[in-house]
Amino acid sequence: MSKKNSLKFSVVRALAAMGIALLVAFLLIFVSAQGTTFGDKMSNSLAALQQMLLRPLLKKSGKFAAKNFCDILAGMIPIMFTGLATCIMFAANQFNLGAEGGIMLGAFVTSLVAIYAPIPGPLLIVVAILAGGLAVAVIMLIPSVLKAKLGVSEMVNSLMLNYVIMYILNFLMNSYLADRSKGITQTYAFRENAILPQIIDNGSRFSWGWAIGIVVTILCWFFMYRTRWGYGIRMTGINQPFVMYSGMNVPLIIILCQVIGGFLAGMGGGIEMLGRYQYYNWSALPGYGWTGITVAILAGNNPIFVPLAAFFMSYLTKGCSLMSMNANVPAQLIDIIQAVIFLFFAAQQFLSGYRQKLVIRSAQEELAAKAAASGERSDK
Repeated sequence: MSKKNSLKFSVVRALAAMGIALLVAFLLIFVSAQGTTFGDKMSNSLAALQQMLLRPLLKKSGKFAAKNFCDILAGMIPIMFTGLATCIMFAANQFNLGAEGGIMLGAFVTSLVAIYAPIPGPLLIVVAILAGGLAVAVIMLIPSVLKAKLGVSEMVNSLMLNYVIMYILNFLMNSYLADRSKGITQTYAFRENAILPQIIDNGSRFSWGWAIGIVVTILCWFFMYRTRWGYGIRMTGINQPFVMYSGMNVPLIIILCQVIGGFLAGMGGGIEMLGRYQYYNWSALPGYGWTGITVAILAGNNPIFVPLAAFFMSYLTKGCSLMSMNANVPAQLIDIIQAVIFLFFAAQQFLSGYRQKLVIRSAQEELAAKAAASGERSDK
């Protein structure tokens, strides 16, 4: 199948999965809506759906909701990084789920540097974020080396590692690092020069981390599609025996993609922490890693589409939050939407008939092009 038709199929498949997910969401809203008659329930359901789909961008008056839009862009930041991390690992067929614990560890290490490192000026921000990324990259050596050298499942290892990270960080917070003068478990405040500046200071916490995420997205796309190592990662995911027999170092590629993914997740945690908070107080896994998996699936493991997928997920999250506040519908509906998207992307036969038609069309176009070229040569 040609690249054009392959891209077309990916877009149609993604839109179909999202459309079905929204349809399922509407059915659940209808079931839980208040009202004694069908008309009342339908009216309340449509009002709730309006809150979810329209209110993130438009106020009741019809004016543009600038604060909500900034909230959506701010919400993209952490899931862009976990989405990129997952894209690179999944592209090599390495089902590492460690971005969830990775973003928490990255946020924690970044916070410690932002509190205790006496580094002047904006350099502290750079050092803190890089420290968070490097810490997670080192941790990701555990599942990646075990997979490359011993064939141990990276999925199981990374999944367990998430909770090991969470409980160790909670132990350190409760035992040594918490500010005891506060009523909750939190660190001391970050240094003033460690706070990531805001793009628009309207209470949305829309920081320059968003711009960093866009730049990192472009760099990841360039790495994956314009470098030898990126080619090796993608080919390992498509046909690992071919890569092995062609002379590439498959164990190194397996380790490399997971370490890079860990670095990106750690960066995302650090940027989220310095852009949105003034101290570290996470006591549970934040959920950004799980959403990042959905983002990577929607993006088709192509980094360049990650911002679009992240915007979609952030938009739905904001819409579900508004719906919960104004229409008495649980905000956890976003989890059901993610699950349905997972389901249809995991289904190998979903839209297989449409894919087959595109394959036949590509073959016909290729044969027609060859026939036309042959005819031109014979005329000459």
